[in-house]
Amino acid sequence: MSKSVTYIAGVDLGGTKIATALLTTEGHIVERKRLDTLAEEGPDAVIERMAQSVRDVQKGRPILGVGVGTPGPLDSKKGVVLHGPNLAGWTNVPLRDRLQNLLQTEVKVENDANAAAWGEYVFGAGKGTKNMVYITISTGIGSGLVLNGELFVGSNSFAGELGHTIIDPSGPKCGCGNVGCWEACASGTAIGRYARESAQAGQTKMAELAAEEGVPVSAKHVFAAAQLGDTAAQAIVDKTVHYLGIGLANTVHSYNPERIVIGGGVSNVGDFLFDALREKTDSLVMPPYRKTYEIVPAQLGGDVGILGAAALFLGKTSGTGVR
Repeated sequence: MSKSVTYIAGVDLGGTKIATALLTTEGHIVERKRLDTLAEEGPDAVIERMAQSVRDVQKGRPILGVGVGTPGPLDSKKGVVLHGPNLAGWTNVPLRDRLQNLLQTEVKVENDANAAAWGEYVFGAGKGTKNMVYITISTGIGSGLVLNGELFVGSNSFAGELGHTIIDPSGPKCGCGNVGCWEACASGTAIGRYARESAQAGQTKMAELAAEEGVPVSAKHVFAAAQLGDTAAQAIVDKTVHYLGIGLANTVHSYNPERIVIGGGVSNVGDFLFDALREKTDSLVMPPYRKTYEIVPAQLGGDVGILGAAALFLGKTSGTGVR
């Protein structure tokens, strides 16, 4: 590796936006670009737009390569997107090869949750650990695993779908078709659903806060109302913490991580949520595990996708073959 090459490009592909950045190997962003995905134009047009965004931030500077985080199940070893949710026509798309042909540089592709996990491990809240689990709680619940210092993706690049582990067989139906998945019980979407159900039974502080903003009631309003002493909101928080705690205890028992890093919109609640999660999880894990892990908020914020994608060129990732 040439010492003069100090940059990596990271691309975070989403259903509505393409976020691209040029950064140093220390994780400092020096250029960034954001484009609309325009997914309705099809894979070829989107990939060309991704390539152009890389050229725009690169500005002729040498780079180690381009890392891409993309939604949906994929074969990360081959860089093929098997199915892209919210990306029309994305079935068995050879994203890595097409981008490499357009940019004439090495490209690595990974599931967006795995890329985010790797970003937090390399640059953020997971630094200094060997075994870390990253969990993002927002519209759904996504996750990524770093085991023995390597991003773990499993035999078919499908590992780490903790959001679809079943924690309540009598719980709500999940978008995946199963019943009682973790994300169906404890995601931001689930919290919003609980709030709307509560509002139907009578006026609540949650509904008042949402009405003041002119938006539907959401998880944000639930936590805000609970901190103002609203009993209906606190009941929803307790229910959510119960479900999250079950999932986190399962995670501790399954992977024995040193650190669980939690990101996503729900994590922005801060200590009000994290203190309750730590207490609940500790109450559910077996006694020998209680001093073996910590639960901490993510550090990279909205840049976790592009930082994680770029970080695929740093360290060891079993899926992309980085060594």
